[in-house]
Amino acid sequence: MSSPRFPWEEAMTLGLGMLRMSPETFWRMTLPELAAAARALRPHAEAPMGRLALDRLMRTFPD
Repeated sequence: MSSPRFPWEEAMTLGLGMLRMSPETFWRMTLPELAAAARALRPHAEAPMGRLALDRLMRTFPD
């Protein structure tokens, strides 16, 4: 089974379009840096689900 592909189109839309980065700046960024820049668009967004909550959901909905 192959790994899921990285969503490059969405990442480029975010970096080059929404954040208005130059291509050089975008391609020099690490993924954690891009994620931090993306958080600036939604500074009060809810934190991602933690492992315990995910495990609970997986037990509740095992499909």
